[in-house]
Formats: sequence, structure tokens, C-alpha cells
Amino acid sequence: MVADTKLYDVLGISPTASQDEIKKAYRKAALKNHPDKNKDNPSAGEKFKECSQAYEILQDPEKRKLYDQVGLDEFLNGGRGAPPGAGGAGGMPGGFAGGVPGGFGGMPGMGGSGTRSFHFSTGGPGGGGGFSFSNPESIFADFFKQGGAGMGDDEDIFAQFTGGSAGGGGGERSRYRDSGVGRRRARTPEVTTVEKPLPLTLEELFKGTKKKMKIKRKTYDDGSGKRKVEDKILDIEIKPGYKAGTKIKFQGVGDQEEGGTQDLHFIVQEKPHELYKREDANLRMFVELDLKEALTGWTRTIPTIEGKKFTLSKSGPTGPGFTETYPHQGMPISKKPNERGDMMVEVKVKFPTSLTVAQKSHLKDIL
Repeated sequence: MVADTKLYDVLGISPTASQDEIKKAYRKAALKNHPDKNKDNPSAGEKFKECSQAYEILQDPEKRKLYDQVGLDEFLNGGRGAPPGAGGAGGMPGGFAGGVPGGFGGMPGMGGSGTRSFHFSTGGPGGGGGFSFSNPESIFADFFKQGGAGMGDDEDIFAQFTGGSAGGGGGERSRYRDSGVGRRRARTPEVTTVEKPLPLTLEELFKGTKKKMKIKRKTYDDGSGKRKVEDKILDIEIKPGYKAGTKIKFQGVGDQEEGGTQDLHFIVQEKPHELYKREDANLRMFVELDLKEALTGWTRTIPTIEGKKFTLSKSGPTGPGFTETYPHQGMPISKKPNERGDMMVEVKVKFPTSLTVAQKSHLKDIL
């Protein structure tokens, strides 16, 4: 028979639980409520502190034995009874003295709204100092570095939260460092950004379009805390006039990792076109003439990107590089939807690679 079950209730286990069951329960609760996985949920951070502090007591056989005999209030007072003015088994919204703010303030069944501080003396009656709970992050780190619940993937899971390895080997990045008294959490790294190419045709960039993209992302299972892969469908909107290099950004849709969830950027790539070469908002196309056409005249049908057709003709000599401009027949300007660039048609002249003596003589007479 135990004096109270508050710490067992936090971990969701029976007072008769084995050490292995305590480890498994803490592992599950800590992974589910870790602050790095719950950026927008402050209550999860409090639950993370509560389960870590409960585990720190219950995982130590001597502390657990004393807690089972006297209950939490007397345990925190070093087994000497509740401190003066405690008023029985009240609440502890201020957390444990010297420990982590928050503590068991939100534990069901603890009631009260006082602001008491508790000290646990490890030196018995008359002992000085007082016991301070460890930083929950340090409890979490030590748990996985010592092998956790022995489930085989502790090193991988710990690395996801800390950037280090459960074995603490050299060369691995860790966000915990010795501070002389305990461990202190270093600055959480910024969330990384993953960039993926998004190839598009010139027609898609002219009209604008929407695409659905299926991606695979790594997350954590809330129940087991294990790594899993899931599919996610993204709706990508391409606005008319987007250029190569434009970034279409999605926040928090990638893999869950240390510091949060990855952002994903799609970078527009322009597929080569058989007719047009894009120059900012302008389009350039080329017309190739043989020498006879260039000298005597020619006619061509010129298609636009949107399907219109123009007739372009010259009756006299046309030199290489001659350019005809069609205003407002180019690409849309994405920041000015009602404006467009121009379409330019440039002439290239194909000269013969060789001439006979008679042809040369004839040309000399003509020219």
C-alpha cells in the first residue's frame, strides 16, 4: 500500500509497475510532450516537466521507496512531515524549490492554489542544503544516453531532438553542454529549409496554373514516439508571369527535426521552348531565311504564346539581325497582372557554304 499515487498517475502507471514499465511510460510521455514537438502548446511543456520530475523520483529505488512510504508532500520535506503553514496536501503552482518552474502545479488531484516552496533534504534531519530537481531536458538527455527503455532506436530518437547521439561519441553535435553545476540547454538550431525544383512550361507560366504535389515527410507517432513516414498533398499555385528562380514557400510541411518542422521551398524552373526564348517579360523568336529570301523577299506566319497569329513579310532585302517587335504580346508581369512584355521576331540569314564559279560571276553581275 502506498501513501499516494500522484507520481504514478502522471506517468499513467500502477504503483506496482516495474522499473522497465516506468522507463517505457516516461519514454512515451516525454516524446509526446517534448517542447520541440509542441511549439504552439505551452501545456505540453508543463506535462513534459511533470513526467520528467516524476521519473526522476520513481526511477531511483531509494527515492521511490521513501515516496511510497510517506507520500509526495512529506517526501519533499525530507520525510519530516509537511512544512509549517503547508495546510496539508495542497497544490504547488510554483513548482519545487530550486527545481523547474511549473513542476506539478497542473497535476490533477493536487488542488489548492498556494505558493509554497518545498525542500527535500538528502542528509536526513538537520541536513543542510536541500534537494533540487534536475532540468527536465537533462533528465530527458540522460535517459536516452543511458539506453532509455532499450527499444533499439533510442540513439536515432535522441539525435532528432538534440543533434547528438545517445552514445555521446566525439564529433557529434549536441545542444547540451556541461556548466559546472549541471547541464544547460544551448540555443535550439533554426529550422532548416528544403528546396525542390519545380519545372514548368512557358505556357504554364504564361497562363498560371495549379498543381498538386505529393511529398513524403518524416514525423513522430504520438503513441509510440517512433519515427514514421507519411504522405502529404500540397496545393501549389503558379501565378501568371512567374519567372525562373521564383520561390513558392510552404512553412512547416517537411520532416520533423530538432528545432521544429522543416520548411519546403519549390523553385520555379523554366522548361526550354521550341519557339520562344524568354527575356524577363519579353519573348524572342527567330525566323531563319535562306539567302534568296533575304535578298528578294519573304513571308512568315508568326504565332504568339497565347495562340494568336500574325503575318510578317518583307518584299526587299532583309539583313541578319533585323527585328520586328509586337508590343504587349510577351509574358505577363506577375506584379502588374494587367501589363505584358513584348514579343520580338529576329531574322537569321542562312548563307550558302559554297558557290560555284558561275554562281559567283552571276552574283557579281547582279550586285
